[in-house]
Amino acid sequence: MSEQALRIDEAELRGLLDGRWAGVRERARDVVRGELFAPVYGLSVEEHRERTLAQLLALAETDLPAYGFPASVGGRDDIGASVVAFEMLVADLSLMVKMGVQWGLFGGAIRALGTERHHAEFLPRVMSVELPGCFAMTETGHGSDVQSLRTTATYSPVTGDFLIETPDEAARKDYIGNAARDGRMAVVFARLRADGEDHGVHALLVPIRDEEGAPLPGVRIEDCGPKAGLNGVDNGRLWFDGVRVPRTNLLNRYGTVAPDGTYSSPIENPNRRFFTMLGTLIRGRISVAGGAGSAAKAALAIALRYADTRRQFTRPGSDGEPEREVRILDYLAHQRKLLPALARTYALHFAQEELVTRLHELSRAPRRDEHAQRELESRAAGLKAVATWHATETIQTCREACGGAGYLAENRIPQLKADSDIFTTFEGDNTVLLQQLTKGLLTNFQDSFGDLDTMGLTRFMAGKVFETVIERTAAIPLIERLIAASPGRGEDADLYNRGWQLELFEDREKHIIEGLAGRLRRSRKDGGDAFEVFNRAQDHVLAAGRAHMDRVVLEAFVAGIDRCGDKSTAKLLNRVCDLYVMSVIEEDRAWFLEHERLSTSRTKAVTRAVDDLCRGLRPYAVRLVDAFGLRDEWLGAPIALGSEHARQGDAAPARG
Repeated sequence: MSEQALRIDEAELRGLLDGRWAGVRERARDVVRGELFAPVYGLSVEEHRERTLAQLLALAETDLPAYGFPASVGGRDDIGASVVAFEMLVADLSLMVKMGVQWGLFGGAIRALGTERHHAEFLPRVMSVELPGCFAMTETGHGSDVQSLRTTATYSPVTGDFLIETPDEAARKDYIGNAARDGRMAVVFARLRADGEDHGVHALLVPIRDEEGAPLPGVRIEDCGPKAGLNGVDNGRLWFDGVRVPRTNLLNRYGTVAPDGTYSSPIENPNRRFFTMLGTLIRGRISVAGGAGSAAKAALAIALRYADTRRQFTRPGSDGEPEREVRILDYLAHQRKLLPALARTYALHFAQEELVTRLHELSRAPRRDEHAQRELESRAAGLKAVATWHATETIQTCREACGGAGYLAENRIPQLKADSDIFTTFEGDNTVLLQQLTKGLLTNFQDSFGDLDTMGLTRFMAGKVFETVIERTAAIPLIERLIAASPGRGEDADLYNRGWQLELFEDREKHIIEGLAGRLRRSRKDGGDAFEVFNRAQDHVLAAGRAHMDRVVLEAFVAGIDRCGDKSTAKLLNRVCDLYVMSVIEEDRAWFLEHERLSTSRTKAVTRAVDDLCRGLRPYAVRLVDAFGLRDEWLGAPIALGSEHARQGDAAPARG
């Protein structure tokens, strides 16, 4: 980092981070204000639930719910905006999740899986919260394995309706948001049985309470009880015993049942039908990644503002100057705690923006692009995993960095930690999601290279055809130009050369996927059981997914910086990007050494670079978190809002 101070265009930086949906972010900043939305702590479970419902009803009076719904029912038909609005509700993650359940999961399922008739009948009441709803997919016995759900929906041509049954305790619907208290109807995922056949998992609209809030006949409801966090969300369990719903309550975009019980679908293959159906619900997974990012940003804003103010231990005076206590952010060890996490948060922000943009564009495409949809689903799985793991680790680091003050409820970090912890689990267990991502990468590999005969292996090792596996997602001409200009991976290459960094990440991904594919192929040729072969390679599978996401996230960051219109601000962002790259390499330096991608002296140089970058970014740390645009009242933490200045009797320090 140059010693000369950089002039930062704060409006340019904020605009770059706000991105395509800047207007939505500003609208959320205007709407989510005042006492009703201010962070609180110490509420009972019932008080928190009541408050969260009141907040949701207040949001229903604004235009925020309309973003994700069709224009035909009064919506804005802007899927990207709906995800961004969800991300902004960091003042209380219970509200964020409650909103996600009502408008994202419940309403989103009706939109994605229903027909125009369902839209017209139900979506206006979903938007207004006149019809509070649930998304009843997860079962006690099957969380991530949706295809094996056991709840049944059996059609009778005699009565013209479906019989919804919970056959055993493993099939009870579990951890269902809005079920314990507020929900009146549920989108229930069940095995559809008609004309004597099981047609796989489909979704039906099932009323669960009457207008007074009492469970309907045949519906049993149980409260999941207090949780570690998110106690403003009323999670519950559902059982169905002989519950009948009309044939028309089947959300039948991908499969319908005629009055005589005949089943038909526009997608003949059952597996393809199932995965197509699930793919339409990908917005929830992408939203969780964004919500986790917002929680990490809030924790970093609190911790870095505090570290810029809190003083501890004295620096010896010199030339007659008195001794003075040192701000803890001036210590390299403290910088190393927080600034690499900030750099990765920036990188993930741009990756999230790119993913939301892709979701939005595909939602408006005139025809379904199967390849693009699969790529989106794989990318969403990977980003959700790495973003939520990052949030969990970052918030814990921020808690420790704030010492005892970070343990106080009034300073928000404990609540952020408790509320966001479950993000690693819902909308898909992270380990399972990374496996899903890597299976997609291996499918691309197999499609491109088959069994790799001698000639194919020769071409593969020459690197002439691997581009069919490495698919770029951001600013393709820019990335390829940078790599083409790279000095190669030699010892003389500048660590800060962006092309060298991109090529290094790409090479690692290629090598790991190639090695995994070869390992699996050899094991199968030796007669290994398919399950055992894949099971024994789990470490390799997860490493491949992480390496892929590191490369994808870097490309998104590079593309984001390229959009920056101010040279000085772009220079700062390039240094943030350098810190992201160097910290990733440092974390995985064992791999780079073992595979002779970097020498010992080179990895030591990477560690020195992390130190140098942390020191160079220290003067800009607070302005970098302020650029996220999280309102002070959303942070709600006295240590981030002047209490430490007041305790010391200081004026607020100049930021930057």
